[in-house]
Amino acid sequence: MTSHVLVLCTHNSARSVLAEGMLNHWAARLGRDVQAHSAGSAPSGRINPFAIEALQNAGIDTGAYRSKSWDEFSRDGAPPLSVVITVCDSAAAEACPVFFGGTGGQPVKVHWGYPDPSNAEGGDEGKRRAFELTRQAIGYRMLQLLALPLANMDRAALHAALQQIARN
Repeated sequence: MTSHVLVLCTHNSARSVLAEGMLNHWAARLGRDVQAHSAGSAPSGRINPFAIEALQNAGIDTGAYRSKSWDEFSRDGAPPLSVVITVCDSAAAEACPVFFGGTGGQPVKVHWGYPDPSNAEGGDEGKRRAFELTRQAIGYRMLQLLALPLANMDRAALHAALQQIARN
């Protein structure tokens, strides 16, 4: 059975999109039955071009990517979520969305904060570097998530394992 992971950020234009791309990329490469989705509490309606560039440079097809609302994951017919990860930077006093779930029970929720690469200094090159470093950091955590025996873990064990990944 597929494990569905929703990655949330406020605007669904940068970090959450990078996470969706990296988790789906690694899940496909490793043959894991995990499907990532991303959404925002206040979606911008567009994906940051630097996020698209970072994913494409990693060999990821971004043709179907779009900025979308988390409402899509709370209505009937939405995939049953196993995990919800917020990726906002609470250290920068950024308001992180709180997901109240949808149908099929409450997913395990965890916060993996990353600074917003959109705010990087140094012009386009600085932003490009920040997006690439964020993509790599997120990709590393997604590999750790995929190493977990998701189908065999109860909620408490999964939450503890995801919290440990956050501390790494």
